[in-house]
Amino acid sequence: MAGRGIVGDRFFDYRRDYSGQITFFAIEVFEALKQTFDVPHAHPSAARRNVLVRGVDLAQLIDREFCVQGMWFRGATECKPCYWMDGALAKGTEAWLRGKGGLRARILTDGILRLGPTELRVAGQAEFELPG
Repeated sequence: MAGRGIVGDRFFDYRRDYSGQITFFAIEVFEALKQTFDVPHAHPSAARRNVLVRGVDLAQLIDREFCVQGMWFRGATECKPCYWMDGALAKGTEAWLRGKGGLRARILTDGILRLGPTELRVAGQAEFELPG
């Protein structure tokens, strides 16, 4: 929900104007993490991010408005990893993920995101297709 977060998420209505109303994470980073730490059966949910994307430099979306499936977001900050990652995935994960932990964003419009290929559009730029 715009300005509030994802209904049912632990951070829904967490705090007014919270920067982590939704989090995005690059699946390529997760795949590299699994290989680096030899955890082939790790599931992306262990990273505790809401939306997985492929082919997007999430750092480029900080301070930018972007649209996915008709919903608008504003990239806020890097989604920094925490100590919890070392226990949930593998020792050293927190340090390894620094600088590539994903994106925290604010939700600007209501909507529903669905699984599957889609396009990401950055305000003022052409659409960018996200591989499925």
